[in-house]
Parts: sequence; structure tokens; C-alpha cells
Amino acid sequence: MNPKRKRIIILLSVVVPLVVASLFGIRIETTIDFSFLPKVYATLNFFTFIILTLAFIAIKNNKRQRHEKLVKTALLTTTLFLVLYILYHITSDTTVYGGTGALRYVYYFILITHITLSVLVIPLVLISLGWAMDGNFIKHRKMAKIAMPIWMYVASSGVVVYLLISPYYM
Repeated sequence: MNPKRKRIIILLSVVVPLVVASLFGIRIETTIDFSFLPKVYATLNFFTFIILTLAFIAIKNNKRQRHEKLVKTALLTTTLFLVLYILYHITSDTTVYGGTGALRYVYYFILITHITLSVLVIPLVLISLGWAMDGNFIKHRKMAKIAMPIWMYVASSGVVVYLLISPYYM
């Protein structure tokens, strides 16, 4: 893989999770009400999941250009999600899940796997993308077989986490 691209992948794979983790210690006071954002970024996660599903179908039907456009669109919706997620969390108080019983364990299991895999998926997606950009479709396909289902899980579990915690937003 192109050495410059490799450095960018490493940089993004380290910096993005660190920036997101640092959110929990940063609070920016504002008069703007961003309480609508969780619904927006959950919707973006839903769109990402649908777009990735369509990208998978496209490549299975040998529609490479359609697949490429859909994956680029999924990258865009994921990036927009990330920006809005950061904006919300640096301007709003943390919402605590208030459910009880078995659903509480389900929520935390989904949340923990969602967070863990969202960190892992960054380099996987970027490496897969890098191989495609280099025209090495054998390596791209190998990596995509790992990255795509994880990315789809992260997108769909983000929606589930939102649906489970949304009754507790203030």
C-alpha cells in the first residue's frame, strides 16, 4: 500500500478514537439547543446500514461502480454522524440509561460491543479502502469481508442504542 496512505490510516485510526474519548472531559457552554442531534445521528447510522447493505448487494451483482459510489456515500454518512456525535457530546450533558432488569444488560452489552467495534472498524475500513484505491482488489476483498460486517454491526447497533436510551433523554 502507498506509504503516505498507510500513515494517514494509522493517524486517523489513533486520532479519531482519542478525540471521541476526550469528549467526556470537555464541555462547551452554548445557548444553542442540540437536543435534536441524537435523533439525527441515529438516522445517519440507519442510512449507513442501508447504504452498506446496498453496496454489498451491488458488489455481489458485479456492479463495481455502484458499489464504489455507495461505499463513498456510507463513508460520508459515517463522517457526518461522527461530527454531529462530537458536537452533541461536547455541548450536552451525558444521558444515563435508566432501564432495569434484563434489558439493562442487553443495552450495556450492545453499547460496549458498539463502542469497541467502532474503534476497531476505523483501520479495517480505511485499509480496505486503501487497497481498493491502489487497485489491489484481492487484498481489498479479503479485508472487506472483515470490515463490512463489523461496519454494518456498528451502524445498526448505534440505532439500537439510541432507541433504548432515547426515553431517558431530557
